[in-house]
This record gives sequence, structure tokens and C-alpha cells, in this order.
Amino acid sequence: MREIAERKKAAAMLALVMKSLDDDKAEDIISIDLAGKTPIADYMVVASGRSSRHVAAVADHLLRRLKEEGYGLAQVEGMQQGDWVLIDAGDVVVHVFRPEVREFYRLEKMWAADIPADQLAG
Repeated sequence: MREIAERKKAAAMLALVMKSLDDDKAEDIISIDLAGKTPIADYMVVASGRSSRHVAAVADHLLRRLKEEGYGLAQVEGMQQGDWVLIDAGDVVVHVFRPEVREFYRLEKMWAADIPADQLAG
């Protein structure tokens, strides 16, 4: 029963993340279900911003929304540079990249088994 409640909480957080990214005009947003594949999180979200400034703004807005909705303080890396911002909110891990950096790392390709080919960037 506890597992179901935790999964619902993770799904609610994912919905908030996806809406925030969409509201801030992040591009090529992909959600990857990690449940049962790794203990790091239930979901990973990968998105792009148009520039370093846009990446940082998208990440900053997401951090504020997570806090406002009661998900606590997420861990964040890369905010200063704005090339790749990693937000670890516990159940959901979010990567926001500049397009060139995303293409270089191809992070979502590591988890591509469950992603339809038309959703893969690059």
C-alpha cells in the first residue's frame, strides 16, 4: 500500500515538472519511467532550452514550483553555467540542456528501450 502512495506522489511530481517545463517553453521534453530499473528515481525528464539563459530560467522556475508545491528543496547542479542543469527532486530527476550539449551527451539514449523512436532527440 505504501508503494502505491509513493508511486502516486512521484506521478504527481512528474505532472508538475512536465507542466512547468511546458509553461516555460522548454523543448523536446521526454519523460522516462525508471521504476524498477534503478533506485535513483522513479522518473527522469530530459528537456532542452534555447540558450544558457533559457536553461537557467527554466530550471529556476521549476525549483520554485517544486518548493511551492511542498516537494522540499531539490538538489541542483549546473545553474551557473546554464549548459546542463541537473535537478534531483528525489522521485524525479530532471536534466535541462542547451541543444548542443544534449546532443553531445545523448543521455536519453541510455534509457531508449522504452522511448518511441519518434521522441528521441537527434
